[in-house]
Amino acid sequence: MTRIPKVAVLLAGCGHMDGAEVREAVLTLLALDQQGAHYQCVAPNLSQAHVINHATGKVVEGASRNILEEASRISRFGQCLDIAKASAEMFDALLIPGGFGVAKNLCDFAFKGIEAQVNPEVAAFVTAFFQAKKPVGAICIAPALVALCLAQGQVSALLTLGNGTEIQAAMEKIGHRFKSVSSAREIAIDEDLKLITTPAYMFDEARLSDVWIGIDRCVSEVLRRI
Repeated sequence: MTRIPKVAVLLAGCGHMDGAEVREAVLTLLALDQQGAHYQCVAPNLSQAHVINHATGKVVEGASRNILEEASRISRFGQCLDIAKASAEMFDALLIPGGFGVAKNLCDFAFKGIEAQVNPEVAAFVTAFFQAKKPVGAICIAPALVALCLAQGQVSALLTLGNGTEIQAAMEKIGHRFKSVSSAREIAIDEDLKLITTPAYMFDEARLSDVWIGIDRCVSEVLRRI
């Protein structure tokens, strides 16, 4: 019997302005399910950097939310694993949906750019997949998180975050090669690292159907490399 691959899906909360991008997260889970893989959502048990009112786009002063609790809104009750209890050894591959929470909660790239630091638990978890030569897929802003993790070990990757010149310059400054793409349907593949990236809502006005195509392609390429 063919073994069914098990894939970790790292979530940064719930909500595209302060957590995981809900559409990207759900489409990632759908693509994994349609392609016959098992998945396990994972998130750190920490407070968010801040809370955003998604109706107004403004910070809610004094509010606090837990990343693991918020991610569990996507994974469903009790089905999101604390990253402290997870390891790369438990999985065949890793997928990271986007959302500003990736750049605010899992690292502080949204606030500090290339001077950003990655949460140590997150950095260890992500880096372990590369060390084990297991495939990794990163969506939307998540390639920036991966780039920061790899830069700690002075590893250079080919990746995409769309076609923004500022973020391209940031990735190149920390030693990575940037592939500029024209739509959310596109992907970039670093064959040596088994790293697949797709821009999704880095194109703000992308159609949901185009985001789906890019994510589905990303997931397919990740699973092919297990």
